[in-house]
Amino acid sequence: MTFLKRLLMMGGRAPLIGMTVLAVLVLVVAVLGFGFSPAPGNTLTIAAGPEGSNFARTAARYQKILEKQGVQLNILTTGGSRDNLRRLMDATQNVDVAFVLGGQAGEAEVEKLVSLGSVSYQPLMVFYRGSPKKLLSEFKGLRLDIGEEGSGTRTLALALLAANGIKPGSEGDKTVLVDTPDQDIAKALESGKVDAFFAMNESTPSALIRNLLRGGKAHLFDFAQSEAYSRRFSYLNKLTLPRGAINLGEDIPAADVRLIGPTVQLVAREGLHPAISDLLLETARAVHARPGLYARPGEFPSPLEREFRISEDAQRYYSSGRNFLYRTFPFWVASLIARVAAILVPVLIVLIPGMRVLPALYRWSMTRRIYRYYGELQKLEKEWPDADAARRVELLQRLDRIDASVFNTRVPSAFGDLFYDLRGHITDVRRQLRQAPTA
Repeated sequence: MTFLKRLLMMGGRAPLIGMTVLAVLVLVVAVLGFGFSPAPGNTLTIAAGPEGSNFARTAARYQKILEKQGVQLNILTTGGSRDNLRRLMDATQNVDVAFVLGGQAGEAEVEKLVSLGSVSYQPLMVFYRGSPKKLLSEFKGLRLDIGEEGSGTRTLALALLAANGIKPGSEGDKTVLVDTPDQDIAKALESGKVDAFFAMNESTPSALIRNLLRGGKAHLFDFAQSEAYSRRFSYLNKLTLPRGAINLGEDIPAADVRLIGPTVQLVAREGLHPAISDLLLETARAVHARPGLYARPGEFPSPLEREFRISEDAQRYYSSGRNFLYRTFPFWVASLIARVAAILVPVLIVLIPGMRVLPALYRWSMTRRIYRYYGELQKLEKEWPDADAARRVELLQRLDRIDASVFNTRVPSAFGDLFYDLRGHITDVRRQLRQAPTA
C-alpha cells in the first residue's frame, strides 16, 4: 500500500483524519513554496553619470558604505540622468538602480519603475557672457551649450527654453546649440564661441562648476522668475545660492542667487529585494542627511513622490525605519534569519492549530466507530418482542454478526474502556433476548 493510501486510511475505516493530515501537509508545502524568500544577493549595479560628476562621486560614497555591509556596488558610467533612465528601462542592461532627475520620465517609464525617494536637490546653473540678463528669453539667437545627449541638463534646458519661446532649429529662430568639451568651456565663454552654458552636477564635473563660480569672468544667471517656474513645472523647486557660500573671504557670490532645480530620485526596477531597498535607503541617509547649500538637516532622503510611485518597501522604511534584524545583525546574518523566519512562522501558524484539532478529531472518530453499534442494538431490541420463533433466530444471528464485527474492530488501548463496555452490553442484550418470553 502506498504512503498516500496509508495516510488516507489513517484511523481505520474513517479516512477523515488521514485527509486532515494530508491537508495540513499540503498547506505546509504551499507555505514553503510561496513564503520562501530568495536571497537578496551581494552585488548591485547603479547607473551614475559621467566621470567627475556629482552623481559619480555620490555613487562612489555609496560604494564604500555598502562594501562594509558585504555588498558590492558596481558603478556604471553614463551620459547623465536621461541615459540612466534609458538603461533602467532596457531589460538587456544589467542595472538595478539609478539616479534620475525629476521631470525626465514619460508615462511608459513611470509604470515600470519605482522610486525609493528623493535624495537631494539638483540646481540648474546658467553661466553666460556679456551684459547682465534678467530673463531666459534674452538668450534667443545666441550660441548655447545645454549639455550632452542623454543628460538631464539638456532635457530640462530644452523645456525651459521652449517655455520662453526659444526653439533652436525652428524656422526664424537663430539660436544655435553647440557641444563643447568640459575642459574648454571656460575658454569658449571667454572667447565668445559659447554665449551661455547650462550646467548641472548630474553631468557636469563639479570642479568645472566651482571654477566657473570662482573665476568671475562668466555671470551666473539669477532666476528672478523662480516662483513662476516652480509653479509651471511641478518637478522644479525654488533654490537659493547664499551670498558668500562659495567663498566667504572673497564674497563669492556677491549676492544671493535665485536658482531652480529638480530633486534627484533613487529609481529602481520593480522586484528589488526588500533588504537591498532598506540597505540603499540607509546608505542614502548616511550620505544625504547632512545639511548642504540647499538642503536642511535630515531633509533627505525623503518620500517625495514625483513621476515615479514610491515603492511599498520604501514607504515601510519611511514610516517605521529599517527592519529590526538589519539594524541588529550584519547584513548577511540578518538576511539568513529573515529567510528562515519567512518559512518557519507561516508553517507554525498552520501546524499549531492543526495539531490541536487532530487529537479531538481522532477521539471523535474512534468513539463514533464504537457508538454506531449501540444504534443497531437498540433497533434489534425493539424488533424482538413482536418477532416469532423464526424471526428471533434471525435476530440472534444478526446479534452474533454485530458481536463479531465489534471483535474484529481495531481499537487503540486508550479506548479499551469503550470497547469492552460495548462487548459487555452485547452480552447483556443476548442474555435478555434469550430469556424474554415468545410473543
